[in-house]
Amino acid sequence: MMRSITGLIAISMLTLSGEISVALPPPSDIPEEVLRTDIIVEGRSSLNNEALTPQEKELLREKLQNSKFPPQINPKIRQLIFLLQIRNAIRTVIPFF
Repeated sequence: MMRSITGLIAISMLTLSGEISVALPPPSDIPEEVLRTDIIVEGRSSLNNEALTPQEKELLREKLQNSKFPPQINPKIRQLIFLLQIRNAIRTVIPFF
C-alpha cells in the first residue's frame, strides 16, 4: 500500500513540475552489446605496458620464454616469498596456525 502511494506521489510530482526526463543514453553512445563483439587486435607489453602490434607481442613473448637468466629479484623479497611458502605449507597441516 505504501509503495503505491509513494509511486503516485512521485508521478504526480513529475507531471506537476512539467519536466519529465527520460533515462536514455545519448544517441552517440555505442551499446555495450556492440562493444563486446569488437575484436581487440592491439596488445600491451608485459614489461612496460606500451601498445604493441600482434607481431611485436609474439616476438616479445618468445624472447621472454627463451631468456636463459631467471628474473632478478631483490633478496629480501625472495626471502619473504620463501617464508610465505613455508607458512602455507604449515597451514595445510595445522589450519589454525
